[in-house]
Amino acid sequence: MSSVELFDEVVTLLVRHRVKAGQDAAYEEWLRRIIGTARSYAGHLGIDVMRGHSQGLTLFTCVLRFTSTDLLQAWLDSDDRHRLVAEVEPLLADGDQTEINADREFWFTPTPLENGSAKPPARWKQACVTFLVILPLSMGVPLLWKPLFAQLPFLSGYLASSVLITLSIVLLVVYVFMPRVTRLFAPWLNKA
Repeated sequence: MSSVELFDEVVTLLVRHRVKAGQDAAYEEWLRRIIGTARSYAGHLGIDVMRGHSQGLTLFTCVLRFTSTDLLQAWLDSDDRHRLVAEVEPLLADGDQTEINADREFWFTPTPLENGSAKPPARWKQACVTFLVILPLSMGVPLLWKPLFAQLPFLSGYLASSVLITLSIVLLVVYVFMPRVTRLFAPWLNKA
């Protein structure tokens, strides 16, 4: 699979677990084990865990990324996952809530509110967070490429340099910064 195909087929799995009162420590220990197990599966690109509250209980939202729907399905159907989910079921208030998302807008996935409904963050808040991520990258990434452009003049042309800089920014935004920044700003983003 080429890198172009890999980035074109990324699929996300959203897992939401509301943990019963007093079971947070046991859940955290289970979470460490399932994360380690998921990482060993083909196509696994990473996982982000967000902690919040819903209806008075701790809510864990996990975003797992896989390179394709088939590889994600292999994880979902695996004996390892079935065994681990069965093990955690007694700790969960609502069972194992999963959602497969094939589009790329997983950064601003709504968090269920106290009444159980889900409302996405206001668009202006999404724009502010996106701006805070992209502005420093659009200023810094060209400076990082500058020494290479000086050594390899064929890369310093308008088209080649634009492609390299844009690709660098997009990959950094998608795989490094947005998952972390949205987790950092989650309380503000989800505030009514």
